[in-house]
Amino acid sequence: MGQLRRSALHAHSRLRRALLAAAVAATGLLGGGAAALADTTVKWLYIETNPEIIQYWKDIIGKFEQAHPGVKVETQFLENEAYKAKLPTLLQSSNPPHIFYSWAGGVLHAQVDSGVLKDITAEMGKGWGETYNPAALKAFTYKDKVWGVPNNLSEVDFYYNKKLFQKAGIDATKIGNWSDLLGAVKALKGAGITPIAVGGADKWPVHFYWVYLAIRQGGLPAFQDAIAGKNGGFAGQNFIKAGEAFKQLVDLQPFQPGFLAAKWPAFLGAFGDGRAAMVLSFSATTPKLQRLNAADQKGIALEDLGLMHFPALEGGAGKPTDTMGGINGWLISKNAPPEAVEFLRFLTNAENQRELAARNLQIPAQKDAPQAVTDPLLKIAAQSLAASTYHQNFYDQDLGPAIGRVVNDATTDLASGATTPVAAAQQIQDAWALEH
Repeated sequence: MGQLRRSALHAHSRLRRALLAAAVAATGLLGGGAAALADTTVKWLYIETNPEIIQYWKDIIGKFEQAHPGVKVETQFLENEAYKAKLPTLLQSSNPPHIFYSWAGGVLHAQVDSGVLKDITAEMGKGWGETYNPAALKAFTYKDKVWGVPNNLSEVDFYYNKKLFQKAGIDATKIGNWSDLLGAVKALKGAGITPIAVGGADKWPVHFYWVYLAIRQGGLPAFQDAIAGKNGGFAGQNFIKAGEAFKQLVDLQPFQPGFLAAKWPAFLGAFGDGRAAMVLSFSATTPKLQRLNAADQKGIALEDLGLMHFPALEGGAGKPTDTMGGINGWLISKNAPPEAVEFLRFLTNAENQRELAARNLQIPAQKDAPQAVTDPLLKIAAQSLAASTYHQNFYDQDLGPAIGRVVNDATTDLASGATTPVAAAQQIQDAWALEH
């Protein structure tokens, strides 16, 4: 009898374990525990801080996983500067991310040359690539092959606090030229208002000024001549004059106290707090992040927030319709599973990109999706990009990581008064010559 009783107990125990395992599996299938059951996990590394965009991605991931049983998309966040510093090591490791963020340009080229990316030319050639803005797709094309999936475009513009402008007696619609902007800076200082917030610790927000001034001074021909080694390259007169115009602004001491120690997005918080009247920043993120990073997390009300395109430079050959900003997307590491490509195809399809636009989160790279944008400020940027005669990617990305660091250092030194326009331009040219 004892033996029979022990056998019955063992059988009962086995049955309980089987039932428990079945219950756990069912819970996983129904309640989000599918990670343990996933046959394939796609690892996605991103730098986004806007919670609305992150929620949008969660919605997309949920739809994708539901349509692809056995596939799990796993996300990981890195802060912007940490991302830039750690990514090269991660890509050479035994456990690289499958999908990761890209600004395209020279950094992308360096990654291709190092052999860490998946060539997706064949996939894009099956009608997929034709759905994107041609300029966006071109940004992810190198050596006649496609290496990335465009996601969105951005334009860098001046955002301003209408109440502070009104207090200083400034009409933003009258700011058309660089001298007009300098006059507005003087008026703001005269009214006891800090004119501009900027993030000098990260340096790349400072390089926006010098690059835009170079665009206004020389337009696309100046950039093409510089990379071709003509007319003095980046040490030529167009770039020296850009530095001289920037120094005119710097000499007015327009930036917030301690700007050299301010990081992104802290300086947007300073703007949102009303501690500065203007900020030169991205089209999609600025209105939201100035609010989220303000001390009260309310920031400047939308109706009190204005947008100005970067002013023309007197005597410059650049067109007012020349723009500067990002061409952003996603890259796929060399040994990523096919599901990583399928996920990006789904993430950036026409339907999901229209949803991205309809939520007023970004300006999508899909050809027709930007028409769904309704936010008034984002719509201005989208229309400007659609009419752009020359859209310049950020120099610190377009020129490659080594030269980009020099651009950021030199322009931030200009902002601090530690160098001169001639020396800054020569420093950038020397870096370019060393790499080429």
